Amino acid sequence: MNTTKITARSITDREFFYGHKACAGCGGSLAVRHILKVLGERTFTAIPAGCMSAVGFIYPQLCFTGNAIISTFPGTASMLSGIAAGAKALKLNNFHVVGIAGDGGTADIGIQALSGAIDRRDKVIYICYDNEAYMNTGIQKSGLTPFGAKTTTTPAGENIRGSVTHKKNMFEIVAAHGIDYAATASVGYLQDFINKIQKASQVEGTSYIHVYAPCPTGWGVASNTTVNIAKEVVDCGLWYLAEYECDEFTLNRNPKTFTSVEKYLRSQGRFKHLQAHDIEHIEEMRDRKWERMRRLWRSV
Repeated sequence: MNTTKITARSITDREFFYGHKACAGCGGSLAVRHILKVLGERTFTAIPAGCMSAVGFIYPQLCFTGNAIISTFPGTASMLSGIAAGAKALKLNNFHVVGIAGDGGTADIGIQALSGAIDRRDKVIYICYDNEAYMNTGIQKSGLTPFGAKTTTTPAGENIRGSVTHKKNMFEIVAAHGIDYAATASVGYLQDFINKIQKASQVEGTSYIHVYAPCPTGWGVASNTTVNIAKEVVDCGLWYLAEYECDEFTLNRNPKTFTSVEKYLRSQGRFKHLQAHDIEHIEEMRDRKWERMRRLWRSV
């Protein structure tokens, strides 16, 4: 395994995911590209039904240059377990097994299989690219859709303005299993994301990374704003960069002040309908979460 730190200057020029049909500015495809660049050619990849399988497995063009397969929607993690067991039976060495699933395929449909893989301590890497809705099938609400977001199943009307629930806390749900390594990331902070992929690749048990990956189509933003929005969500405190290992949570970034939540929300079509008291509620929930994290978690 390569333990030399990978940076933007040293990352390989080889492409392991290209020629796909993703929408312009797709945060998920950016995440997949960097995941595979870090893990390298000896990687077995499983991707469930969702955006990345829809845009990456189009006959006769396969957009993965390594071994990749579409898994069942709920079975990404169980398929990873099977691939890892098969590779072990074949006595293969120096390889990675990675699953890359969306928020619905992780927090809703795939959570049972993920829980089982963590419980078995299978040596696999599971990465959730979170675009906060079921984008591939028409922008429906998922368990990771944030409060107030307009989707086709949570429309914005006079009485109910978008989603009335908050995101599932997948990072802490996974950590509660006593997983070997878990982390949050954002495509807006690519070096942090790269560091965490590389760290996950060196873990002997199960690893989980939850990466924030904007969807211009579903969010109602320009395709050239993906990275900026993915950075802004961290800066305004609605997403955070953290790790869990050895029974300890660590904040990788602990800003003294936050940028404007309202500016972040107003920049996206899915939040344009929000009223002042909706934004105040979102800020209140952010502050409550950060108060708890700062009190209980370590900072670096």
